[in-house]
Amino acid sequence: MRRPISPITLCLFLLGLCAPEAGAFLRAVEPRPSTSQPAAATAATPEGESIRPKGFIDPAGPGSAQLQPPGEALHGLPRDADGRVDWVQALRDGRITPRADVRGERSATVLDTDVLLKNTKAMPWVRFPHRAHTEWLDCSNCHPDPFPAGQAPFTTRMESIFRGQACGKCHDRVAFVTHRNCYRCHSVPQPGAAAVPMP
Repeated sequence: MRRPISPITLCLFLLGLCAPEAGAFLRAVEPRPSTSQPAAATAATPEGESIRPKGFIDPAGPGSAQLQPPGEALHGLPRDADGRVDWVQALRDGRITPRADVRGERSATVLDTDVLLKNTKAMPWVRFPHRAHTEWLDCSNCHPDPFPAGQAPFTTRMESIFRGQACGKCHDRVAFVTHRNCYRCHSVPQPGAAAVPMP
């Protein structure tokens, strides 16, 4: 069984998957004290992706010159309505191929089961697609924390997600921004309910 990874590590791993060299993975590092002039915290590419996210790349590190800049790695990948990489679409298009481990020696266990969450008040119900998640992550990344398997009903409030709990451990941080993409989760109209306008 693979061990859980943090959302930040996952994001950096996904950036590494786009690199042409097998070893070009980014990793979180503690900034080193330096007497030289500090590098800019963030520089944006024309596609809006960060080249040097503060705290994740140590420009003084001996391997930093070997890292592929994220702007270069992410160039040409499909974008969502916010202009960010649509990782699921990139996977469906065959633009990227996630690995179950760094060396590519194991295969992922993909669960192709949807869960319908109906505790959504007036909003359309949420269809949770296990497949889109298990192509990237092992079950242990979500179960039992933050989601005890089989727990019903699912009662996480959107405010909690916005604060980085439950789905918010990845969404709004690694995966798509939830508050601008309601329709991506709230995708199943409630029977007899008036349609909720979605972009």
